[in-house]
Amino acid sequence: MNAKLIVVGGLAFYAVTWILSFVTGPVVHNGLLLESYQATAAFWRPALMQQPPDMAALLPRWITTGLIYSFVLAALYGKVRSVFAGSSWMRGARYGFWIWLLATAIALSYSGFFNLPDRIWFWWAVEGLAGSVIGCAVLAWAADRWAPAHQ
Repeated sequence: MNAKLIVVGGLAFYAVTWILSFVTGPVVHNGLLLESYQATAAFWRPALMQQPPDMAALLPRWITTGLIYSFVLAALYGKVRSVFAGSSWMRGARYGFWIWLLATAIALSYSGFFNLPDRIWFWWAVEGLAGSVIGCAVLAWAADRWAPAHQ
């Protein structure tokens, strides 16, 4: 296990997806899905349903789970990066697509249990595709630059 790859790649992924959320959040969550979220209020944490939402109450959870996910993605990338061809960012984008595909398949299986509108699942998948492909492209670029496979 390459600790440098996990830390550098994980932090790169986290930073990019955090920045990306400032674009996707207003469009997807405060725009396209706002009415769907309001109609399914019982599913969401109370802090999100306040007016205005208490985002600060959820930041510790979001930061912690986001970092854990980022470090796991980076560790996994370190194990599979040799199977993807191309430049660093292209290998990462391909890796991100496969990660997205797996995550979307898992989410689809949950959609059989949680009675949320298909609209929510769809837009979460679209947002996830952008975050996975872009985030993993940067993860791979950073990891390959500061923790190359041949070390």
